[in-house]
Amino acid sequence: MSLTRILEVPFVYRAWQGPFAAKKMSPIMRHNDLSRPGRVLDIGCGPGTNARYFQGADYVGVDFNPEYIRNAQARYPGMKFVAADATRYEPAERFDFILLNSLLHHLDDVQVAAVLSTARSKLAPNGHVHIIELLTSRRALPGALARMDRGKHARPLGRWKELFTHHFVEELNEPFTVGLAGISMWELVYFKGGSKAN
Repeated sequence: MSLTRILEVPFVYRAWQGPFAAKKMSPIMRHNDLSRPGRVLDIGCGPGTNARYFQGADYVGVDFNPEYIRNAQARYPGMKFVAADATRYEPAERFDFILLNSLLHHLDDVQVAAVLSTARSKLAPNGHVHIIELLTSRRALPGALARMDRGKHARPLGRWKELFTHHFVEELNEPFTVGLAGISMWELVYFKGGSKAN
């Protein structure tokens, strides 16, 4: 069985990402008050990886993998989860807080544009999009882990910024590193953006 197929199993994916999930969310936690996030759309929610931060909110998690969605719904029965292709998903409502955590490096530029265009159109006027994404790295371990993570489209910081600012007004653009036992393992960027006039 390939690594891609193995990581599609919810408990395997959760074990793989478990040591890093909170660290990846740390810039969002540091720069935002999650006690009142309003309406939340979590695009690429996986098996409910970040749902715990939004319990009590009006939350919708979306993921392509129906096994992830079943697992998330079982773990968080009071929250809403939808199995859907993020490049085609069109919710009826608008959201105050749209999260894309480590989704876009799985998508090519056309697919990224489709997801960001939907996020832009579904963002409430005073809402924000919050994006955590994987950077390309010249360092051995982060580069190897990026290649193993099923995503073929990690991008340099400048390219991510171009993609994000085409759709949103930049409020924050913060590169950061996530590691384990003092070893840098993932090089990421946190982008926070607001509504952009059409």
